[in-house]
Amino acid sequence: MTAPQRPPQIHPSIEVPPGIEAVYANLVRIAHSPSELVLDFAHLLPGVPNAQVRSRVVMSPLGAKLLIRALADNLQRYETAFGEIKVPGEASLADYLFRPANPQAGESPDPGPGKNPEPPSNPGEK
Repeated sequence: MTAPQRPPQIHPSIEVPPGIEAVYANLVRIAHSPSELVLDFAHLLPGVPNAQVRSRVVMSPLGAKLLIRALADNLQRYETAFGEIKVPGEASLADYLFRPANPQAGESPDPGPGKNPEPPSNPGEK
């Protein structure tokens, strides 16, 4: 017996309309229901407590899983060409993005969750 033949894959042509705006995002909020995933792409400015959502994408769970696969494949190719992308420390990406932008004079920067800050110096000790 021969294996059933698979139909040839058709890759659709993607047209980008003239004048379309590119959106920069450094934060994404993801929500889901049983039938869809909602990705809100936002731009968070340092020192500003609120991020502005710039674009919302709604996908099926299958579409989201295929997107993950495509992103992983493209990131692997990117790292092969340009080197490994370093993810900051042991803290989560959210901890990295939401740390205080500029500590006040005399304060040490927040070391992140699970890390002990430097102990305060003893004023009588020289």
